[in-house]
Order: sequence, then C-alpha cells, then structure tokens
Amino acid sequence: MGGLTVSNGAAATSEEDGQYLTFTLGSEMYAIAILGIKEIIEYGGLTVVPMMPDFVRGVINLRGAVVPVVDLAARFGQPNANVTRRSCVVIVEAHSAEEGRQDIGLLVDAVSAVLDIPASQIEPPPSFGARINADFINGMARMDSKFVIVLNVDRVLSVDEMAQMAAAHTPALGQG
Repeated sequence: MGGLTVSNGAAATSEEDGQYLTFTLGSEMYAIAILGIKEIIEYGGLTVVPMMPDFVRGVINLRGAVVPVVDLAARFGQPNANVTRRSCVVIVEAHSAEEGRQDIGLLVDAVSAVLDIPASQIEPPPSFGARINADFINGMARMDSKFVIVLNVDRVLSVDEMAQMAAAHTPALGQG
C-alpha cells in the first residue's frame, strides 16, 4: 500500500468549512481536518518502546524521522485497536507549546473518505454522552442519518499531556 500523500492545498471557506478525512474506530466514524494531515501509511515496521502509556504503540521510522504511533482507540479509553489488513497510520502534525511541531502517527481501524463538510452541518460538541472526552471534539457533523465525530487533533494529541502520562507510567529510579 505504500504512502498516500494528502494535499494540503485545499483552502477552507470559513473557519469550519473544509475537507475532512473520515475514518473508523470500532463502530464509530470520526473526522479530522485534512489540513493537519501529512500522509497515510500502511501499519507496520513498528518498534515498541518500553515504559510508554498503553495508547503509545511504539515508533516508526518515517524517512529518517522517529514518529510515535498513538493507538487512537486506547487514547479514548477503549481497548487497544485490533490490527487488521485495513488498519492505517495517519501521520498528522501536532502542536505543543514546549516542543513546537511534531509528527505523530494515529493508528485507525480504516480510512474511509475525504469529505467536504460545510460548517452548517457541524453541530457543537455534546456536553455529555460521548464515549470520549468532549474536549477532544470540535463538533458533530451530520451525515445522512448518522453523526461523524469531528476531532480537534491538537487536543487529542496534546504532546504536553501525553508526556505527563508517559512520566506517570515510568517508575522512579531506585524503586522496585
């Protein structure tokens, strides 16, 4: 399957109008703005890093750069994703106050499509009832009779928060 590069040239007509990559995790459909996506690659070649939180599957070598791979299902508090033939890693650029920009891979069950979603079809995030933290959600897009959860990638992949979680999983030296 190799790498599929996603064009970053699409200009949004308003703050929320634009193109979104849709993908599945379990039975739910999610979307992220295409502007933050660098590429989509086949899952594989992963190196497991000891003492990382459960949602960090490991790292990959992407043209000489070390890129962490986050299991998005586990990040949302669900069981780790089962890797199948359709599993993909979506490479996105996350922003951090301390680290600046960093590429991070998102393990998803399957990539669905790139959709144009007008802002008028995106409802505000729910205050309760979603299986993930509402802070991660930019909105709920109405697609036919279903909703697609539009994620805020920078909040989902808060590098600072993930670093704190990783530190919490690392025992202090001298303790056993």
